[in-house]
Amino acid sequence: MLSQDQPSSHCCFCSMQCGLEIMPNEKTSVLMTKPSPNFPVATNRLCQKGLNALDHVLHPERIMEPLLKSKAEPHGWLKVSWEQAYADIAKRIKALQETYGPDVVGVYGGGSLTNEVSYLLGKFTRVALRSKYIDYNGRYCMSSAAAASNQAFGIDRGMTMPLTEIPNAQYIILAGTNIAECQPTMMPYLMEAKKKGAVIVTIDPRNTMTSKVADIHVRLQPGFDSVFINGLLHIMIEEKLVDQRFVQERTSGFELLREAVKSFTPARVEELTGILEAVLRTIARGFAKAETGIVLTARGLEQQVNGVENTLNYINLTLVTGKIGRKGCGFGAVTGQANGQGGREHGQKADQLPGYRLIEDPAAREHVAKVWGIDPQELPGKGVSAYELLQKVDEGEIKALIVLGSNPLVSSPNNRMVERALQKLDLLVVVDMFESETARYAHYLLPASSFAEAEGTMTNLEGRVFHRQKAMELPGSCRFDFHIICELAEALGRGAYFQYTGVEDVFRELAAATAGGKADYSGITYQRLQEEKGIFWPCPALDHPGTPQLFESRFHHPDGKAKLFGIQPKMPAEPIDAEYPYVLTTGRLANHYLSGVQKRRTEALNKKAPVPVAEIHPWLAKRIGLGTEGKIRITSRRGSLCVEVKITEGIQPRTVFVPFHWGDELSINVLTNDALDPTSRMPEFKICAVNIEAI
Repeated sequence: MLSQDQPSSHCCFCSMQCGLEIMPNEKTSVLMTKPSPNFPVATNRLCQKGLNALDHVLHPERIMEPLLKSKAEPHGWLKVSWEQAYADIAKRIKALQETYGPDVVGVYGGGSLTNEVSYLLGKFTRVALRSKYIDYNGRYCMSSAAAASNQAFGIDRGMTMPLTEIPNAQYIILAGTNIAECQPTMMPYLMEAKKKGAVIVTIDPRNTMTSKVADIHVRLQPGFDSVFINGLLHIMIEEKLVDQRFVQERTSGFELLREAVKSFTPARVEELTGILEAVLRTIARGFAKAETGIVLTARGLEQQVNGVENTLNYINLTLVTGKIGRKGCGFGAVTGQANGQGGREHGQKADQLPGYRLIEDPAAREHVAKVWGIDPQELPGKGVSAYELLQKVDEGEIKALIVLGSNPLVSSPNNRMVERALQKLDLLVVVDMFESETARYAHYLLPASSFAEAEGTMTNLEGRVFHRQKAMELPGSCRFDFHIICELAEALGRGAYFQYTGVEDVFRELAAATAGGKADYSGITYQRLQEEKGIFWPCPALDHPGTPQLFESRFHHPDGKAKLFGIQPKMPAEPIDAEYPYVLTTGRLANHYLSGVQKRRTEALNKKAPVPVAEIHPWLAKRIGLGTEGKIRITSRRGSLCVEVKITEGIQPRTVFVPFHWGDELSINVLTNDALDPTSRMPEFKICAVNIEAI
């Protein structure tokens, strides 16, 4: 089963992408993982997910051959050959497109796919299907931060500096990010900074494993991030703590920012948020006066209808204090999924072509079309975001959908709409390792390759591109994802555009397609990646060393300056009221991941949290008449859910937290709001007005 004597790979879960080695257990001969001593990001470290990363790969429920939905079969599936599956899928797609046009077919991708597969999926949609409708689950993860970074800096790379700069920071603000549970092997960088005297501030409605290491924890109710940051900016301006030289020489828009924060006095912010004026002044002075500092954000403030503006305001902190583009300084939106960074760079987003090129830019279309060997006029225009794509299914505009590497029925907000939509499809093709909640509605379920079996490249949260080698052989009749895409293109009569000798050949074309773009990979090769243990993009030439630290001399806007934004805080899409007086917020647990398709099949981790447990404050428990034990019913305008409950003082009193890793009757996304940020089209997972009852 192993492809080499002691193969190495990378963990398939979070964006740290820790290196691991695969070997038989000396006592049982069962394959196991151990930390790799060679990958520089998390050398000799794996978290509990990485240590159990093979459990789902070897799981007996894994799909091993193509399946066709059949009511005549006992388990609802009929085993078919790949040739039969391809022929029938292609026949159905062609028939639908002849009747309704090319855009009748949509593609829904994932943030854990390799760069090569992400690239091919975008190309397949636009060249083989000639459809504009493609997006991916990364829209639910990084889109607000990506939009904010593009607006402020002119370019989006999750972290503007490498992880190795964190220990050089004297002041670190962690906003809406629970690194200890979501990126555990990143914690040593923070602990090293703390050991050297750094002050760490966490901003979160809950006390978390991350907040335990903080010097200051701000327990902020969801929806008040920009109010809080405006208070910090007000103090910095009022007390003349702004880096005037940096602001003048390297930014624009300061007067707009000054005007926006003028009314957000510490006293007013305390009244609005409950955060003491003394705490505001301590943080504002501490961050501004520190020689070096870093701000890291994540989904807590980004998964809101005001997520882009929230992120822009945290970026404002780094810019007005001049803490970016130099040692120990920077801004980082902590990417969540394994390849959430690379996945959005190379064509899975509705409006983008490879290299972060915009699909409606004539020069971008001409460049990519030339690489692909087609006329630029053949390229479709931009489509819609992930959730809007599913709405198009519900509305009947999209009648066929291909899903690769995602489980949108569990991960999407207001998922009863998604369930209804999936049942309307004339054709649903799901490429996955398991029969996920989404795959239950599929007409075809095609067996995918796992992380351990598929060679390719990934881009981690730093913007470091690295090579992940093949560690295990494919089991059964499983095929590589990139082969499935190319073979389906062949069945559709467009195979001439998908002729590759192997996955490295795909990467060469990807690199050519990105040349001259924002995310320029053209100087990266497999050989360089294997020799150098990863290269930071942009890397525009073979003799270019890569770019670990962004913005040392200029930003990516034409004038070389970053843009400051004056943010006027807005209400959430669904404010609390008398009928729904509490705030539901969702998030992750350390031992689960995303929609749980893989981790709920990992026994050692699933038994630690077999069901979701809601966290509520003792004040709220008393108010609803809940004793020390029992369950609660949470009701929103979209549905109701009964869950077990944990009473803890470590949460904002009017907020209830529920993890989202389960489907069916345990899916919290039955309740969540599908309102979207107007710029990023990110759903508002983090704020949902609910009522709560004791059962």
